[in-house]
Amino acid sequence: MLTPQEQERYTRQIMMPEIGETGQERLKNSRVLVIGAGGLGSPAAYYLAAAGVGTIGIADGDRVEPSNLQRQILHQESRLGQNKADSAAQTLHGLNSHVDVKAYPCFLDVPALEKLVQQYDIVIDAADQLKNKFMINDVCVAAGKPFVHGGITSFSGQVMTYVPGKGPCYRCIFGDIPAGDAPAPIPVIGVTAGIIGTIQAAEAIRFLLGSDTLLTGKLLVLDGSRMQFRTVPFPHVSEACPLHKK
Repeated sequence: MLTPQEQERYTRQIMMPEIGETGQERLKNSRVLVIGAGGLGSPAAYYLAAAGVGTIGIADGDRVEPSNLQRQILHQESRLGQNKADSAAQTLHGLNSHVDVKAYPCFLDVPALEKLVQQYDIVIDAADQLKNKFMINDVCVAAGKPFVHGGITSFSGQVMTYVPGKGPCYRCIFGDIPAGDAPAPIPVIGVTAGIIGTIQAAEAIRFLLGSDTLLTGKLLVLDGSRMQFRTVPFPHVSEACPLHKK
């Protein structure tokens, strides 16, 4: 049930036939886990909180550094050195006190992630390292948990949504981590993170509202240098994917 304050706050959303008061109550009762409080996690979590998603978990073991502030809008100069998940929770609480924000100020391994995803309706992959993206995919597929992938570099980005039984997973499309891959800084402009992270939030919200037109079985690709989008179809799971072998 929405309080009078929530009804006023979300008036513009409640006006939408796709949401209404029933949809807003669904958002209030939903739980989204955002893994990564950096360039992608910042806009994703910010708009989830603004939309009134009732519980937002945000996990990150890193600390705020000066080079983060160019794109990671959840953080501020006054929080340099602070854990990113804690800093993110502080910002989100300040934006919307109606939302329950749970900070996980640590790096997640497989057992911890397996336990954590069970507490949420959908996961947002806002990680910045390939090994973590594959871990999120593998854990979510095994747990039957939907997730929204996002990736960025320079002016380019991509988004896809995995829903169990409705299309391929991240590993179906991208195979495995390239040999010799090692963590390294990724060149990126902040607006690219903003665009892709916001699309990830939109996908999570649409999933929670029951949309049947998600980015499942397809990859949305942004070429920001030309400001063009294209959608690449991937309608089937890969027979070579170890997660889908029968």
